[in-house]
Amino acid sequence: MKVKFQLLLFIYLALLPLCVAASNPYEDYIARYSSLAVEHQSEYGIPASITLAQGLLESAAGRSTLASEGNNHFGIKCHKEWKGGKMLRNDDAPDECFRVYNTPEESFHDHSLFLRRTRYLKLFDLDVTDYHSWARGLRECGYATDPNYAARLITIIERYSLYSYDTEAGRMAEETAAFIREALVSSHPVRRSRGLHYVVATPGDTYASIAKEFNIKKKKLMAYNDVERDGEIKAWEEVYLEEKLDEAPEGVKKVTIGEGESLHSVAQRFGMKLSAVRELNKKAKDKPGTVLRLRAK
Repeated sequence: MKVKFQLLLFIYLALLPLCVAASNPYEDYIARYSSLAVEHQSEYGIPASITLAQGLLESAAGRSTLASEGNNHFGIKCHKEWKGGKMLRNDDAPDECFRVYNTPEESFHDHSLFLRRTRYLKLFDLDVTDYHSWARGLRECGYATDPNYAARLITIIERYSLYSYDTEAGRMAEETAAFIREALVSSHPVRRSRGLHYVVATPGDTYASIAKEFNIKKKKLMAYNDVERDGEIKAWEEVYLEEKLDEAPEGVKKVTIGEGESLHSVAQRFGMKLSAVRELNKKAKDKPGTVLRLRAK
């Protein structure tokens, strides 16, 4: 154990200058809110990894308008019982009402109370370390309409080793090993939705880097994903490893372009060809608040 610690310490000292230079919003967010997430796990029984992953995803690491102006880190909407501040944003529909808090800490507290509602109670029968089932359960219980919501959460948890915060032993190891996380994560698990194989992009990914990883020609990968120019891919967006479909999933007829989204990101979310989305919405403007048709009938 002593030898292992000395090895980690050596790596830390060697890579410390690089780690400082490579600081990013996601790492900063984790450093700021991990203790709070752990406290909430102890008090409410929600895995710290799930709380952190939802906060990172829903708030874009604290940089979304909803988070920066309304301190809402989890995309929680007003609902009838809400008596506090409000903010209108485009989400599943135009100008939906979202809760506004005085501090981020209030948002974390409300998120924990929100998940203790009857709708999510079955999740608390799961082991607190089973983040896979928690992520899938949140999607199944209706926390988000995004069909790939669970896959995004799982990708974030595994990308930043957030599962370490779910156990005391893991938290102790995390304090020593966080600085080498970037070096350890170099591959993308292949996921599947509607029969399509895809990976979830992480910060810094490009189509060239993913094409190289999976030994696919870059032009072919870009064609699969309706992209003409390579560049950094939006974090946590799907990258399909095969041709997408012409229609949305059954039951999904319309969707609203939300904050930070576009025609392209909607097409990615539902595994649809961008040309198919445009054909169904010939006069639609590519901006938040626009309602898109995703099925002909």
